[in-house]
Amino acid sequence: MAIYFALLRGINVGGKNIIKMAELKRMFEAMGLSRVQTYIQSGNVLFESNDEEERLRERIEHEIQAVFGFPVKVILRTAEELKRIAASCPFSEQEVAEAEAFSEGEKLYVGLLLEKPSSEGIERLKPYQSVNDQYRVVGKEVFLLFRDSVRNSKLAANLEKLGVPVTVRNWKTMNKLVALAHTIEVK
Repeated sequence: MAIYFALLRGINVGGKNIIKMAELKRMFEAMGLSRVQTYIQSGNVLFESNDEEERLRERIEHEIQAVFGFPVKVILRTAEELKRIAASCPFSEQEVAEAEAFSEGEKLYVGLLLEKPSSEGIERLKPYQSVNDQYRVVGKEVFLLFRDSVRNSKLAANLEKLGVPVTVRNWKTMNKLVALAHTIEVK
């Protein structure tokens, strides 16, 4: 069985698209997925399945619509893919340290994309990059480094310019998800 993470886009943000994690976990279990765990309220679900990824993603999106009454984009990654992402940050330790010294709060994020963006999509995002807001696209991920808050970032606000559905997680969350994957692998 493959270990997957379903990363839900746009739930429990600003009082919209509210889904309680216990209810989400029950939904995944009712779908026949095994060893289901959730992590924090932003919609991170760890589970095992033998299903093919695209069909699995479509089933989950359909079930969320049916159970909760609104559409949610789901980005899937395997545990191995998350480990690779966490091990391949394209920003140097020095770049991250400089951003962290600039102000408080999270500075490093990863946008997980449904598919690899086109070169045109990457070009459309370039005008929003600045000294304070930087990005690097690596395959189906866009790594983001902010000197100021992500909430005030024009880059973060314009990720849809890539032309591909994306959900964003901070670096601490990404590392916690990798640690969760490790715990399920050793059981």
